[in-house]
Amino acid sequence: MDIALMLTVFTTLFLVELPDKTFIATLVLATKYRPLYVWIGVASAFLVQTVVAVAFGAVLSKLPETPVHVVVALLFLVAGILLIKGAKDAAAEGDEAEEEFAGKAKPAEGPKAISASFLILFLAEWGDLSQLATAGFVARGGNPWAVGIAAFTALALVSGLGAAVGRALLNRISLSTIRAAGGVVCLIFAALMIAGLAGVEFPSWVPA
Repeated sequence: MDIALMLTVFTTLFLVELPDKTFIATLVLATKYRPLYVWIGVASAFLVQTVVAVAFGAVLSKLPETPVHVVVALLFLVAGILLIKGAKDAAAEGDEAEEEFAGKAKPAEGPKAISASFLILFLAEWGDLSQLATAGFVARGGNPWAVGIAAFTALALVSGLGAAVGRALLNRISLSTIRAAGGVVCLIFAALMIAGLAGVEFPSWVPA
């Protein structure tokens, strides 16, 4: 396993997903259902989506290398710009997301609570930035197993934090700060990829 790649994927996905509506949705669901049930349902949804993203990235990796790397670099560039640009509105969007998901969560227990959490998050996250980023890491030559494990671990941790200590965490760290940090990370990767396409050589541990 490529430890540097896994750390890169984990850090990126964690910072990208933490200020996302997924975290807010998990927090809200944990006020309606038992947190453990919520985490099982949400993590299961993330597992399916991660497998799909890795498979899609593997298909893209079969295409000509340069065009794929250009597209992935542009993906991270646009993601970084959007995250930083939207950082100031993160709090308001978080409040809207709380209202949205509070209305979707119906009273349930046991397996029904798990399936409800799975379905709500699966539909909310389909085609999300985290999925695209996961596919992008695989498409640019990353080991699918390493990328998949790191991505799922990051997403499972985000959902676990949302279910267990979501409200307390938001009282200490603002969504705006987290979103801006995620944007900076995406811009750094975009810059490294663009430099790599321009022929700049980096040490093996740099994810360019």
